[in-house]
Amino acid sequence: MLIKLIALKEAYVNNEDGATAIEYGLIAAGIAVAIAVAVATVGTDLNTLFGTVSAAL
Repeated sequence: MLIKLIALKEAYVNNEDGATAIEYGLIAAGIAVAIAVAVATVGTDLNTLFGTVSAAL
């Protein structure tokens, strides 16, 4: 009985599935933030460009 409990504890301690899922979640969040910043920057630049072209016409 005690040996089974020790083996169960060792299996629980060595299980890294949850940590891997959290790491993938953090990577996905970082990518989402990078995309949001890029879209905001490009959107502002495009708005300025279209304003300039509109004024020139």
